[in-house]
Amino acid sequence: MTALTTPGMNPITEDDIANYLTNSPDFFERHAEVLASVQMTSPHGNRAVSLQERQAEMLREKIKTLEGRIMDMIRHSNENLIIADKLQRWALGLMRTDNPAELPERIVADVRSQFQVPQVAIKVWSVAPQHADAPFAQGVTEDAKTFASSLTSPFCGANPGFEAVQWLDQPAQAVSLALLPLRNGAISSAAPAFGMLVLASPDSQRFHSGMGTDFLERMAELASAALSRLRG
Repeated sequence: MTALTTPGMNPITEDDIANYLTNSPDFFERHAEVLASVQMTSPHGNRAVSLQERQAEMLREKIKTLEGRIMDMIRHSNENLIIADKLQRWALGLMRTDNPAELPERIVADVRSQFQVPQVAIKVWSVAPQHADAPFAQGVTEDAKTFASSLTSPFCGANPGFEAVQWLDQPAQAVSLALLPLRNGAISSAAPAFGMLVLASPDSQRFHSGMGTDFLERMAELASAALSRLRG
């Protein structure tokens, strides 16, 4: 920090000057020529500009940054509204499905089409006897059931070779995954899972560990509520 020294006196620091100017707002009224003579370097072309012009540039930059943030907020808000609308339409479709046995296939088809997920699979266990032989209730090991019950939030990330990936039509194309446990009540509850919904994409960034999972949680809870009809 630069300090101004006067013989026999303590050095005057930049903070002292800044404090004086802050507490003496009429200084530049008494010495208008000082304000007019201050020259600064512009960040655009390294040319000399007046203090007023530099302040105007700084304000324009701040306004531009704030405008960018506002546009991002509007974009995210619009995206959230679109997703919320899709969730509502999806929920209505599930409620209007009369035959419970059609629900797993309906869920898979709707998630693919409405949410543009390349691959989707679902398995449901502990179903009523009349559904025990259905494809959606077959081919699930005890390890997979235990793993599903251990999830209290959606798993999102790279494919490490989970058994559930083999439920997909093209498991080799599953680069990133979202695994949604299906259980009674909230997804975070301690209730054992009675199924799992698998979302997969060839895009490594479609599902990642840092993404928000609010909508995936709502999706899991809606699917769980609908599929509870399969359990008798």
